[in-house]
Amino acid sequence: MTDAPMVDAPMVDALAIRDMSAGYGEAIVLRNLSLRVPRTDIVAVLGKNGMGKSTLLKSIMGYLPKATGAIALDGHDVTQVPPHRMARRGVSYIAQEKALFQDLTVEENIRLALARGSDRAAAMATVERCFPFLLKRLRQQAGTLSGGEQKMLLVARALAVRARLLLIDEITEGLQPSVVTTLAQVIRDERARFGTTILLIEQNIGFALEVADRYAVLDRGEIVDGGPTAGATARVAGYLSV
Repeated sequence: MTDAPMVDAPMVDALAIRDMSAGYGEAIVLRNLSLRVPRTDIVAVLGKNGMGKSTLLKSIMGYLPKATGAIALDGHDVTQVPPHRMARRGVSYIAQEKALFQDLTVEENIRLALARGSDRAAAMATVERCFPFLLKRLRQQAGTLSGGEQKMLLVARALAVRARLLLIDEITEGLQPSVVTTLAQVIRDERARFGTTILLIEQNIGFALEVADRYAVLDRGEIVDGGPTAGATARVAGYLSV
């Protein structure tokens, strides 16, 4: 594998996917998909269930092999890079499944996400700023938190590592509106503070278009529409309601 840049443009995208096909064994889910995520932008990928949204993030992160195409991170080819090395390159993945260590405490879950030598004080300051209630639950087992609290812990853990690229898979599913509002505010604030690039997978149109700069619609493994989120609600709703 080479770290040679895939492109020579002066402003390289944080993430660039080119003609990627991927899936599970012989079952191809994504077909010749191309997608750009500019640095510091939030891009929302929307679509119905079964259209390949989670497969997209798993393919980017390296959990699934690519049949064709290429992926670049800050202009460098990461098509065949495994998940643990993607994490070392500053990519943080919030899976749709609650990927917490249920028997460990809140604090232990956060610390396990930090690389050796990381500034723990800075990480905990991020947690306090985003979700202050978690500081009162540091010794509580993660599995005893409510569903919404567990999702906030997932977000806090991802933000604490100060990722360059954050991949978020349907974080609002099953959450009450007040929690969704809190998550939207946290994501916007942290992007503004640190310039974090975010690729967001969602079915919640209101949440996605509120926090994102641009959107893309995924249908049967292909990007069928996209553009700025401003004024796009009716257009996107048309795809998801058909």
